[in-house]
Amino acid sequence: MSERALLRRIRVWLVLFIVCLVLSGLTAFPLVHELRWAEDLLTSSASPVPEHLPALAEWITRVRSGLDEADARHPFVLYGTDWLAFAHLVIAVAFYGPYRDPVRNVWVVQFGLIACAGIIPLALICGPIRDIPFWWSVIDMSFGVFGAIPLFIVYRMIRRLEAAQAA
Repeated sequence: MSERALLRRIRVWLVLFIVCLVLSGLTAFPLVHELRWAEDLLTSSASPVPEHLPALAEWITRVRSGLDEADARHPFVLYGTDWLAFAHLVIAVAFYGPYRDPVRNVWVVQFGLIACAGIIPLALICGPIRDIPFWWSVIDMSFGVFGAIPLFIVYRMIRRLEAAQAA
């Protein structure tokens, strides 16, 4: 594969990763409204969730109730999720470096891989402390796994590009 084709593939994977980070960040801002919508959808008469996945329906109701209470009585608590959203957006911006010059900025991809790996111990440690059901922690951990896949592909392609440029 030519250097140009390799660079194009790296950029396509990075754009995919950046878009996912931005979408993940943007969805953290309207959590209260999203949870109300999700609960309405999951508990509607047409939904199979209450019958087949009652724990999911109960969890979404519990989380929605907690967010409603926090929003009504302690809205400053939700400010933490605003910072979570902002962090996703800032991290997405950092991936412009590897987009522009992958070999020179490979460290950003390595940082992303480390962050993805860090999701797993965070979920395993903080999930039980915060009374999060284990199955929900598994969903959280999947973000690290699924985030690492494109980053690992990009990392390997960057190393191939680096070797091609050195030759």
